[in-house]
Amino acid sequence: MVPYSYSLLQDFFPDYAIFRIKAYQNRTPERQMENRQDGNLGDWFKITVPYGIKYDKTWLMNSIQSRCSVPFTPVDFHYVKHLAQFFVQDASAASALKDINYKIFDEDNQKIPIFVNTSAVPYSMSNKLEPEKMEQLKLTISKRYDVSQKALDLYKLRFDPDLLGHDIIIILNRRNCMTAILQTIKKNIPELLSLNLCKNKLCQLDGLSDIIQIAPTIKTLNLSKNELKSAKELDKIKGLKLEELWLQGNPLCNTFPNQPTYISAIRKYFPNLLRLDGQDLPPPTVTGIVNMDIIKPCKESFKGPETLKNVVFQFLLHYYLIYDSEDRESLLSAYHEEACFSLTVPFNSEDPALSNLCEYLKDNRNMKNVKDSDLRFQLLKHTKCEIVNSLCVFPKTQHDLNSYVVDLWAHTEIMLCFSVSGVFKEVEGKSQGSVHAFTRTFILSSGSNSSMCIVNDILTVGNARTEETQSAFSIPVPTPTFSSLSTLSQEQQEMVQIFSIQSGISLQWSQKCLEDNEWNYIKAAQVFATFKAQGKIPEEAFKQTS
Repeated sequence: MVPYSYSLLQDFFPDYAIFRIKAYQNRTPERQMENRQDGNLGDWFKITVPYGIKYDKTWLMNSIQSRCSVPFTPVDFHYVKHLAQFFVQDASAASALKDINYKIFDEDNQKIPIFVNTSAVPYSMSNKLEPEKMEQLKLTISKRYDVSQKALDLYKLRFDPDLLGHDIIIILNRRNCMTAILQTIKKNIPELLSLNLCKNKLCQLDGLSDIIQIAPTIKTLNLSKNELKSAKELDKIKGLKLEELWLQGNPLCNTFPNQPTYISAIRKYFPNLLRLDGQDLPPPTVTGIVNMDIIKPCKESFKGPETLKNVVFQFLLHYYLIYDSEDRESLLSAYHEEACFSLTVPFNSEDPALSNLCEYLKDNRNMKNVKDSDLRFQLLKHTKCEIVNSLCVFPKTQHDLNSYVVDLWAHTEIMLCFSVSGVFKEVEGKSQGSVHAFTRTFILSSGSNSSMCIVNDILTVGNARTEETQSAFSIPVPTPTFSSLSTLSQEQQEMVQIFSIQSGISLQWSQKCLEDNEWNYIKAAQVFATFKAQGKIPEEAFKQTS
C-alpha cells in the first residue's frame, strides 16, 4: 500500500492544507497560552536541543539565555541519549525560545536547533517534597555538614534514621530528590568544598549537573561504590574544578584495560585532578614543555636541513638504543607529560604470517576495524607513563638502523615532524627472529630551554617483505684502525665527540667505528649496538684517555 503524500491529499482535499496550517497555529506558545486559560493544556513547555549531549551545559544555557529576548528560569536540565532538555513555565519565554531556533552557532559554526513543545509538569516539580519534609531534610543535612571542613557527608543518605523515622524516602537517582538536596545546599550551605555521595546507588548524574552552578567551590567529590557504568556520566559535571575524585566500586572502573588509561580518561573531564581513588596523581602540566634529557639541540639546529637531519639522526640513534635495551623505562624523559601514542597493525585476514604480530594486535587501533568509540579512546595512550608502560610490554627488539628511511615533513623553530620507516626483529618470545617492517611518525616540540620532547607518537607495524628480511642486519665487522684526531675536519671531530658521549667508548674507538663505516653515523651506531649486545666490544674501548 502506497502511503498518501501531502500533495496527493491536497489534490483530493483542497482544504487539507488550510487545516494543517490552522492546526499548527494552534500549537504556537501564544495560542497554547490562550488554550491553557481554557484549561486545555498544561502550564509547562519542554525545550529540546537535538544532539545537545555534545555541548557543555553551562555554555549551552548561557548561549540560549543571552540570545533569548525573554528572561527565563530553566527547570530540570538533563541529558537523555543524545538530547539536552529542560523545561520552562512561561508561554512568552517559550515563544521567545522558539524564535531563536537555528540562530545560535556552536564553535564549529553549526546552527543549533531548539524545539519547543507543550509538556506535563516536570517530574522534579510534580513530586516536590512537602514543606515539612523539606524542613526535615534541611535538619538532616545540617547534621551531616562539617562547618570547619566545609564538607557534606551524604553517605547512604537513603538509610538515614532521621529521614526514615519521618517516612521520607530519598533516592538520589530520582531527579526530584536530587533537586531537593541541591536546593537545600543552595539555601543553607554558602561554601562547600567536599561532597560525599558514596553508596547511594547512583547510576546517572543528570540530577547532579546543577551542582556546577550551586556549589562551584567543590574540590573533593566522592562517588565511590555507586552504579555508574560509563565515564561519560562525568561529562555532566565536568564544569567542577575537582582536585580529588573517588570512583572506585563503580562498574565504569572495570571498562579500562589498565590504570594509566583509567587515569587519562578521568582527567579528560577534570584536568586539575590531583588525587583519584585516594592515590596521588602526577601534577598536571600547566605551561611549557617538560625537559627531555635525550636530545638537547643547540639553538643553531633550526637553521638548515643538514643540521636538522643531524638532530633527527641523533634522536633516532639514542631513542632506539634505549628502546632495544633492557630498560625502556628510560624513555620516560623523551615524552611530554601529556603526550599521545597509538599503534596500528595493517590487517589482512589472508596473511598467513599475521600470527607473528599477535603481541601487537591487542593494542591495534586500526580505525577501519575498531568501530567502538570508547574502545578507540582507550586504545590511545595518554601521558608519558601510560605510553612507556605500553612500550615495555611489547616484545624485546633489535632495530636495523641501516634500513631507516627518514622523511622530515614539517619543521618550525619549536617543532619537528618526521617519519621513519625500517625493519626490526624480535629477539625473544614466540615470534623470536621474526622480522617486521614499521613506520613511526614523531612530533617533537621544544620548550624555553631548547630541549625537545615527543608530543605525538604513531607506530604502524606489519610483516616485512621478503627482500627486506633478506637485506636486514647485514653489517660488516669493524677493524681496529686509528688515526690522529687533528687530521679530521671540524665536523668529523664533533661527530666523534658526540659518538663517544652517547656510546661511552673512548674518542679513539669512536673515531675508529665512524671511519670503518665511512662516517655514516647511523650505520656506525648500528655496528656498535649490535656488537655491544654480542659482547664483541673489547673492554679497553670503554677506557677514556686524555
